[in-house]
Amino acid sequence: MGHDPLSDADAILSEEYYGRRTEGGEAPARKRRGTADPAKERPTHYKVICISMYTRDLEELDAKVAELKRRGWTKANKSQLIRLALSQIDLDKLGTPRQ
Repeated sequence: MGHDPLSDADAILSEEYYGRRTEGGEAPARKRRGTADPAKERPTHYKVICISMYTRDLEELDAKVAELKRRGWTKANKSQLIRLALSQIDLDKLGTPRQ
């Protein structure tokens, strides 16, 4: 075999997943998949965030969502459960933190 097809894998993956580079070296702006109207404004009443949680806490959260669904709350999800917990916490009832 004169040419190793896998030798170009990095270049192929870079173009496929990160987009082709422009003359200035930067990747061009990507279009969001599934957006029907790019001129349409994005919602401002919520934001997508990323948080880290311990696996045990995630398991508990998933179990609570599953139990809510079992009880008939078919559209229950993690975000709703976290929002509910936030709305019910009373910061004045929390003790002094140990540091």
